[in-house]
Amino acid sequence: MLLVRAIARPMLAATFITGGLSTLRKPAARVAAADRVVAPLISRVPQLSDTQQVVKIDAAAKVVAGSMLALGKLPRISALVLVASLVPTTIAGHPFWEEQDPTRRAQQRVHLMKNAGLLGGLLLAAVDTEGRPSLGWWARRTPQVVSHAASGLRRDTELALHSAAHNVRDKLPV
Repeated sequence: MLLVRAIARPMLAATFITGGLSTLRKPAARVAAADRVVAPLISRVPQLSDTQQVVKIDAAAKVVAGSMLALGKLPRISALVLVASLVPTTIAGHPFWEEQDPTRRAQQRVHLMKNAGLLGGLLLAAVDTEGRPSLGWWARRTPQVVSHAASGLRRDTELALHSAAHNVRDKLPV
């Protein structure tokens, strides 16, 4: 499975890295499509000045998270960042429901489905624990482990006290 991860992660990440770099070089091409999705965000977040800034931030997030996923560095978090970036990008970039031309509508639907496939791959990457127990498993298991450890500690304490009491009695004059 290690080989599969070593091959699959860079393959999955390549789309995000190349797309992010392309957008960083020429953000204007994406600004018009992103404006209707980004405008409500800009009105609520005073630190964001315009759609182009948000498009550049999104592109940089794709390059960084994609690179980290490709390298296997924090792959679950990287995949989640890419999920958070992919959903609004897909809604903004491929609104097939708004297309009147049947050919363009079909193309937009294909791109939307491609992105849905990428989303599925990212979701799998986000939950892949690489065979190690997940946080959920640890959360369910921790009370049992603590209870078992407490029982062992109580038993050890009782044995130590019993042994100490026995040693004290042996030392007392008769």
